[in-house]
Amino acid sequence: MVHYGYVFGGDKMKLSVMDLVPVFPGTEPAQALEQALLLAQTAERCGYGRYWVAEHHDMPGLACTSPEVLLAYIGARTSRIRLGSGAVLLPHYKPLKVAESFHLLSSLMPGRIDLGIGRAPGGSAHVTMALSDNFLDNIRRLPEALQALMALLTGQYRVEGEPVTARPVPPQPPEVWMLGTNQKSAAYAAELGCGYVFGQFMSDRDAAEVMQLYREQFRPSQLTPEPRVMVAIGVVCADTEEEAQRLAAEGAALFGQRGRAASQSQSEAEREKSAAPERLIVGTAQQVKSRLEALQARFGVDEFLIVTHVPNYAQRLRSYELLLT
Repeated sequence: MVHYGYVFGGDKMKLSVMDLVPVFPGTEPAQALEQALLLAQTAERCGYGRYWVAEHHDMPGLACTSPEVLLAYIGARTSRIRLGSGAVLLPHYKPLKVAESFHLLSSLMPGRIDLGIGRAPGGSAHVTMALSDNFLDNIRRLPEALQALMALLTGQYRVEGEPVTARPVPPQPPEVWMLGTNQKSAAYAAELGCGYVFGQFMSDRDAAEVMQLYREQFRPSQLTPEPRVMVAIGVVCADTEEEAQRLAAEGAALFGQRGRAASQSQSEAEREKSAAPERLIVGTAQQVKSRLEALQARFGVDEFLIVTHVPNYAQRLRSYELLLT
């Protein structure tokens, strides 16, 4: 049984980890991948519910091009934490291959696998061309691919009337989530009947508006009978507010982050009315937790995916540890 996060005022808040697997200046990709394993093991020890990795291509600063391969490596060295993709970029792949890969992971690690799906290219125009001949056409056909993927994951897929099975069939299917930052992705998730993750850490849109659309249009499915939502948000946590601000500034210089301090002097009402939604929360553990509580109430979610862009592996680990101390 996975242990999740805190209990605040009787309401459980679940915290999970989103890792872009960064390659910091002066380090090698192999080191970044070992740090991904260390982060997953630390997250499991601290009590985070999930560890997800993103997919990117031909980006010197990011090391994960194949989430399913990295998840297999990490799964063999952890025992409880859920593992997932944030996200597999479906327009590049055939649904059968994605279903087979995540069925295999689910067979190796029953009850621990999440399949997060995205529709972004994940790289430059030229690497996108190298991955898929006509990405725009694949985007146009994405609803068809998503329906095929869901049919494969539920054993209902057919080709010319003949059944096609994504083997091995696991004892428990992966959880399916759609990731996005706009109403289009929310509509896809609602129509499919899967969970939805709003990427607040990379969006200027307001999560509440998009998630309302998802909930209103949600259609129950065999895999997800009720709407499920998460928010992915940036967090930098340190022993002091000053240290957190310094780390956040360094991260912003490297990654181009934007955000506000959790402890700023604005009143709650003023903060909610401000033009730009929060991408990043910065402060001590208590300051960050207080802000997450407020966002939990406002968004109506019980789980956050924490993204921490700090250009030092040890300090990044410390930020995650402090949040669940």
